[in-house]
Amino acid sequence: MQSETTGMLFGQVGGSFRDPAGQVFDDGNTILRTVKRIKFDEFMALETQGVFEKLTRRGVVVGSEDVTSQYPEMVADDVKRILRHERLNYISYPYEWSFSQLKDAALLTLDLQIDLLENEDTTLSDNTAYNVQFDGYRPVFIDVLSFEKYVEGRPWVGYGQFCQQFLNPLVMMAKLGVDFRHWFRGNVEGIATTDLAKMLKLRHLMSPGILTHVYLHAKALEAAQRGEQNGASDKPQATLSKTKHLALLKYMRAFVNTLNCGPKASTWGDYEATHTYDDSEFGQKRKFVAEFVGNAAPNMLFDLGCNAGEFSKLSLEAGAKNVIGFDFDPNAVDVAYQRAKAGKLNFLPLQLDAFNPSPSQGWRQNERFGFEDRAEGDAMIALAFEHHLAIAKNTPLDQTISWLAGLAPRGVIEFVPKNDPTVQIMLRGREDIFPDYTQDAFEAILARHGKIVKQKQVTEHGRVLYEYQR
Repeated sequence: MQSETTGMLFGQVGGSFRDPAGQVFDDGNTILRTVKRIKFDEFMALETQGVFEKLTRRGVVVGSEDVTSQYPEMVADDVKRILRHERLNYISYPYEWSFSQLKDAALLTLDLQIDLLENEDTTLSDNTAYNVQFDGYRPVFIDVLSFEKYVEGRPWVGYGQFCQQFLNPLVMMAKLGVDFRHWFRGNVEGIATTDLAKMLKLRHLMSPGILTHVYLHAKALEAAQRGEQNGASDKPQATLSKTKHLALLKYMRAFVNTLNCGPKASTWGDYEATHTYDDSEFGQKRKFVAEFVGNAAPNMLFDLGCNAGEFSKLSLEAGAKNVIGFDFDPNAVDVAYQRAKAGKLNFLPLQLDAFNPSPSQGWRQNERFGFEDRAEGDAMIALAFEHHLAIAKNTPLDQTISWLAGLAPRGVIEFVPKNDPTVQIMLRGREDIFPDYTQDAFEAILARHGKIVKQKQVTEHGRVLYEYQR
């Protein structure tokens, strides 16, 4: 759809087709949301009460403003209002978050529900984890059309969805030690309660929260399914008073708050203490990166292989406005997230397997966008990263460099030679099938993708930092 006033072409955001109350549109710069007739009166009543303004001011709900008059071509009999939302820096998904990020998103959702029900006589119509995004370290709720007036006696309609997309993944990781990300990515609707219940041991049922919200919940779902199969689905729907509804929400919040993953062995979370650079070498590396970021002054910088976020923090101090960090190690991502929270940094760390990144999926593979569809950095740093693809994963060097250089128009890539101790460990016990993995080949490939602005060797074994510009 093309705007008559701006000339910009808006496309409907894939996942928003499910919402009958309105859809979301994006032209690459502006995010618009339609409010349809079915939701208009209820939305206006809440806006008049000042509900959205109060929550936006607190940073709980994404900001929005009425721009209906600016987009007359989008107004129709069914569309009554056009909202322009504050644009977030990066869209991420629950299967890219650390345990702590998913937990904080769950607590935000529950706190919002409790606040709305207690103070506004309002509730949320759905509890999908995709309604939460991260603005740096802060989780924020993005679906203003999920707000609806509470109806006395109505049960918690988003209960099952909350369990599938928040509670079950957290329980799976906290109590069973199973990484929820792989399972969640394989099923974008979350982790089925009936599946999780089959994994529980008797000791887990000693927890009232698990007994009630996983085991007994699963039994109820199985009984309901049997009833439907036997044609006995006319059972009257259970009711829930407002007092009991609030009690359920508060109990769920208390239970979620007790879930912890605990410290785990981390390959890269301790990188700052275990890396192979001496103090002088590491200082040279920090200086090179800081100078690059200071000159580039990017609005959005990608940090590939961010570990616990030291160079992400350095980049923010050097002049980057926002940093998105990516790391294979989920425990490192969790450490980086805690660092971002503690320092209130404009830094969002996410889990990424660069060899197998998040795909485009959902209906027509257009609901959740793949990594490369969201990769639009102004600058990037890939420090001690490329050899994990080229050597550990046998990715051709030219493809590795092409992929990295394609993520941003300028950046810093660190080349790690074969005689480096880390690469020697990677090659131990296997045949060296990498005759073309040389510094000369690296430079030639990088030069095909742009200008090598400068380079600096930072270790005695030959690690070299290269600044490039496409």
